Amino acid sequence: MNRTELVAAVAAESGQSQAAVNGVIDAFFSVISKSVAEGNKVTIPGYLAVERTHRAARTGRNPQTGETISIAASDGVKVSAGSKLKAAVK
Repeated sequence: MNRTELVAAVAAESGQSQAAVNGVIDAFFSVISKSVAEGNKVTIPGYLAVERTHRAARTGRNPQTGETISIAASDGVKVSAGSKLKAAVK
């Protein structure tokens, strides 16, 4: 399901217009993005958890040449499925 299909499905389920649903989805992802960027964990109990993770600097190897390279520290995002979402998939 892509974004357009998601908006249409939520609009049909909720009885709202697609424009209204699209605005809510934009706001939802904007709030999640800002919160995670600030280092806060966002949790929707039973469905979803999104948090910022940190990867320490490390050394690696270039697979073509075997040369040792240094990989800088970086931040990433971890998304975890909650129990209700996992149960829905079973």
